[in-house]
Amino acid sequence: MVAAGTVLNGRQKDMNRPNRRPPEPGDGGPDGPGDEFALIGRLRARFEDGEVPPPGEVWIGDDAAVVAARPGPLLLATDLVVAGIHADLDLVAPDDLGWKAVMVTVSDLAAMGARPDHLLLSVAAPPGTDIGLVAEGVATAAAATGCRVVGGDLSAAPVLTVSVAATGSLHGPLLPGPRLRSGARPGDVLLVTGPLGASAAGLRILRAGSDGGPSSAEGVADAVDAHRRPVARIEEGEVARLAGVTATVDVSDGLVAEVRLLAGASGVGVELDGVPAAAAATRAEALGGGEEYELVVATPDPDGLVRAFAAAGLRAPLRLGRCTDDTGRLTLDGAPLPAAGWRHRF
Repeated sequence: MVAAGTVLNGRQKDMNRPNRRPPEPGDGGPDGPGDEFALIGRLRARFEDGEVPPPGEVWIGDDAAVVAARPGPLLLATDLVVAGIHADLDLVAPDDLGWKAVMVTVSDLAAMGARPDHLLLSVAAPPGTDIGLVAEGVATAAAATGCRVVGGDLSAAPVLTVSVAATGSLHGPLLPGPRLRSGARPGDVLLVTGPLGASAAGLRILRAGSDGGPSSAEGVADAVDAHRRPVARIEEGEVARLAGVTATVDVSDGLVAEVRLLAGASGVGVELDGVPAAAAATRAEALGGGEEYELVVATPDPDGLVRAFAAAGLRAPLRLGRCTDDTGRLTLDGAPLPAAGWRHRF
């Protein structure tokens, strides 16, 4: 069994059983509209959606969640999204932020060939934030990825922040095991599960004032959707693992940044000979946009991978280039790989 939902702060409990503070003027009093318990009750009803936890499991409602672990390795991932850093709430809605918090987290599991099982949700928000709308995005994303929210935490904060922690497991055969960034070898071909740059293009379009309606140019509506509601490639990651790929990484910080990570972890060089860009994206957006969660994979058998994707009803992966034995040498069309991608500064 796996316990989840620990106390994050000595002055407040988690979503499963919070401390009750004295009511403040204007908060509606105990169980009023601003009361923490009342909100957690509404969230619990939305996340459980009438489903009763299996025997022996405990979800929202106690000090910690208790869930049954699947056979094989237990994978753990966590990520967060912060308003003003990962999303502009003048351009996207709070439920989009909740969706993205789930997808960015489970994408890390997808990159290792695993599927998400359970989520812990923590939300810190300014007074007046529609946390129910944030939770709606989380619940919709959890349903789309086949996992359950089983606990979490709530807190007041100056900026809306949504954090998701996820457990994952290998749902198919346990061998081969989770795919790492460090497995690529010279001669492996690099492919990506889809065209790149759509999310960055969507952000550019939204900032320019277009909603991506029917009269917009080709790919604009898809780009806006990709920014508001990116999709983790969970099935693609599992199929790639079972097809014997040697290394995988998700494109969360941009293609260039992720290729550098994969090459460094694997000790290989990389020669990129193409960058498949989404219809509305520029080449620069395809190289450095990120936040779209396509998977870059390395494989000694690209034809076998294409056949495996076709058999699973998935779109064909697109060639990027190959790995070489010239460690540290990274090129694009024969020139040094340009600097691109996102990096936090502290």
